[in-house]
Amino acid sequence: MKPGARIAAAIEVLETILNRHQPVGIALADWGKAHRFAGSGDRNAIGGLVYDALRRRSSIGWSMGADTPRALAIGAAPAAFKIEPDAVAAACDGEAHAPEKLSERERAGLGGAIDDAPPHIQADVPEWLWPSFTVAFADTATAQGRKFAERAPADLRVNTLKATPEKVLKALAEFGAEPCAHSPLGVRVPPPVGTARTPNLEAEAAFQAGWCEIQDEGSQLAALMAGAGPRMQVLDLCAGAGGKTLAMAAGMQNTGQIYAYDEDRNRLKPIFDRVKRAGVRNVQILKGGDRKALEALGPKFDLVLVDAPCTGTGVWRRRPESKWKLKPRNIEERQVEQAAILATARSLVKPGGRLVYVTCSILPEENQGTLERFLASAPEFSVVPFGPVWRERIGTDPPASADGRSDTLQLTPASHGTDGFFIAILQRRAA
Repeated sequence: MKPGARIAAAIEVLETILNRHQPVGIALADWGKAHRFAGSGDRNAIGGLVYDALRRRSSIGWSMGADTPRALAIGAAPAAFKIEPDAVAAACDGEAHAPEKLSERERAGLGGAIDDAPPHIQADVPEWLWPSFTVAFADTATAQGRKFAERAPADLRVNTLKATPEKVLKALAEFGAEPCAHSPLGVRVPPPVGTARTPNLEAEAAFQAGWCEIQDEGSQLAALMAGAGPRMQVLDLCAGAGGKTLAMAAGMQNTGQIYAYDEDRNRLKPIFDRVKRAGVRNVQILKGGDRKALEALGPKFDLVLVDAPCTGTGVWRRRPESKWKLKPRNIEERQVEQAAILATARSLVKPGGRLVYVTCSILPEENQGTLERFLASAPEFSVVPFGPVWRERIGTDPPASADGRSDTLQLTPASHGTDGFFIAILQRRAA
């Protein structure tokens, strides 16, 4: 397919996403099934254009003068296809199956600057969320937002039960794999440029053999800083698919015991196969939603990790459509859930043990706000500053938190090259 036909296809997919409210993955899959003549390279390029358009929906809409599917696809095309604006205009002027010829306004928008746009548009952040963004990041808010509108790399965590970083780096060398900047177990495959294909890392022998797991560096750092070690009793209270469970199990060297629990049993489904592939033997998977069995464990745990449900604002690079679907009520709903889960966690940490609160959010309401309310109701807990923990667990000097705090750590793409993660380490007073 030529560039014009790919742009037309992206317009069609965006129409389904924005006007019929279909999830991005399903919309792209359905388009592929209905257009089987399109090769994998075409589908990859169309998908990249769609995701780029959603990541920068606000700034593209500003420069193009509209945020219709057509305007977004055309406006995102120069960067997504790594071609000049004139080439985009030419692709829409006579190519078969291309969109209609660009108007003068659209031509001007392709090269338009956004420096005079309001800050939230420059940052590609919904306007109603901008006050929270500025509370979190102050003068760096625009730069932080722009990084969330870029393509994300693919990060992998080396499974030390089966491999070493050197072994995984060698196995994935053809994809440009390199060590992550902060995680000693992290391997990064850079994001594709232009229409380059995104590698299917799960199909690689190294992944199938259990040498590594796909896990963002920020998530790896959260698991490392939780401090799970040999012979400990650990609870992953919101285990989901088990990424942090597996990371902590490896850190425990397959000793002690780690319990994996989630309120939603469906989220736990992938963990069973992942445990086998990783060669993990010290994980006990609790029945999802069985709160009686969970609470019967009592305050026995050296460490309880709460990877709390949140708005997911920290993963906007990977799920950009969620940025524009988010509503104020969603924050309020997540805060209620976070408070309930922390109350459960409080009852399961033994005296002298630790509770680690993690979100993949960048919103202060879900991070410091939820944490402060919990601490006010749980005086037996206090915050352990992240800096000394980082030195102990990561082995390097700690970076500055993106929000400027010294007690808790806020990771972001702009400040750390990771997804957005909030990490708070709490110590329970010894009896």
